[in-house]
Amino acid sequence: MRGGGGLSSVTGRIVDSTAFTVIVFAAILANAAVLGAETYSGFAARHRETLETLNGVFLGVFVVELTLRIASYGRRPGDFFRSGWNIFDFVVVGAAFVPGLSSNSTLLRLARLLRIVRVVRILPDLRVIVLAMARSLAPLGSMAVLTTLLLYVYGIVGWMLFGAEDPERWGDVGTAMLNLFVMLSLENLPDNLEAGMRIHPWSWIYFVSYALIASFIVINVLIGIVLNSLEETRKIEGERIERMAARAEQGAREEAEATDHLAERVAALREAAEDLERELAAAAARGAGDRVG
Repeated sequence: MRGGGGLSSVTGRIVDSTAFTVIVFAAILANAAVLGAETYSGFAARHRETLETLNGVFLGVFVVELTLRIASYGRRPGDFFRSGWNIFDFVVVGAAFVPGLSSNSTLLRLARLLRIVRVVRILPDLRVIVLAMARSLAPLGSMAVLTTLLLYVYGIVGWMLFGAEDPERWGDVGTAMLNLFVMLSLENLPDNLEAGMRIHPWSWIYFVSYALIASFIVINVLIGIVLNSLEETRKIEGERIERMAARAEQGAREEAEATDHLAERVAALREAAEDLERELAAAAARGAGDRVG
């Protein structure tokens, strides 16, 4: 939750504005273009100073962006680091200032490349997809184990059936599993089926059963896991946005109440000052009357 009032309120409105998001997004895309230009040796050699200057400008833009985001939290800058995306931004941008990094061209380019990945944070839909992929890692791990077991079993059977006659595809269990892994896409299934039928006329049972189990069932289950994670992530992201909006609304309401309370106190003080001024004027008038009498 961002701090309310003063500088934090101003910076909060800035970082939440569409113009700010567009500027940062444009800077990331331009930085990506510069990094891509550096891969062309001839162009990079002719414009090395210009490219280095542009990289410095982009780093400055990202530092200003990060500073504004932190400043938007007011007196509680530590809240900035409660978000994993904010931590990622801080590490990626701050890596450019690590001592010795500039002397290692590979690490320096890697740090610059990671700044391009920050586009995930700018685009909400892309952020949802990445989070969904991360959430699906655990069930995908179980599916990977199941798929490996399936490849191993079918690899052993394939080696027993075709290993002697077709060692290029089925010579050992490793080669057979690799062949079966490529066959998950069904791309080389016709070639394998044709070669297998020449060895054993009934080998179509082997290939058809593998296609049904491995390609159709396994791949569809994997797609289902990813889609389910995507739906869950969209729901979580929507709830998070609603909580942020509610907190922002509460902060604005508290700020408005504080402003009203301050205005009431100022009005009370002004009224008290006017009463005191009238009393002093009356006292001065009575004193003047007593002197005349």
